[in-house]
Amino acid sequence: MDPLAELGLTRARSYAVDVTLDPDTANPWLVLSEDRKCVRLGDTRQDLPNNPERFDPCVNVLGAEGFAGGRRYWEVEVGDKTEWTLGVCRESVSRKGDITLSPDDGYWAVWLEDGEYEAGTSSSAPLPVSVRPSRVGIFLDYEAGEVSFYNVTDGSHLFTFTGTFSGTFRPYFSPSLNAGGTNAAPLIICPVPAQAGGNLGS
Repeated sequence: MDPLAELGLTRARSYAVDVTLDPDTANPWLVLSEDRKCVRLGDTRQDLPNNPERFDPCVNVLGAEGFAGGRRYWEVEVGDKTEWTLGVCRESVSRKGDITLSPDDGYWAVWLEDGEYEAGTSSSAPLPVSVRPSRVGIFLDYEAGEVSFYNVTDGSHLFTFTGTFSGTFRPYFSPSLNAGGTNAAPLIICPVPAQAGGNLGS
């Protein structure tokens, strides 16, 4: 356990916010739970209005909350899924057609694909992961220009993007394709345990 990473995670968790999914942004193949905390790939494409904010063809959905400042943290259960993508994106990203997951295109994301964890930098850097995360924490520090990802399972730090932020950011989720049924489990937004002595007033 890296004490610095653990300290970073403990600090990040004190900024936990309640994140829900925005059904108006969900790809027609995605099924959201009634409480808008879970998303999975369905078996059929739903007949939904092709509104401009809906992702299509990419199987993505955004959080309903937009952040234009401050520090925000949330956790997502990825369980034993074999593929997923998590992060934040600018509210202004195009929702139609193929997308490129990089800060230049308005996405700050990490993902699991083909057994490799990667961060969406210009060179898609593989991330060294010693313990498979079943839960991932995302920490947006807007003024510092940082998006950090944590492996909540072992308390380790996965990756931090740094930049200069402007505009509104939204949480970003993709349960990815089902891969013959092996990746059918949902992504679940989890409640973050209250931190003892946390700064809940800020």
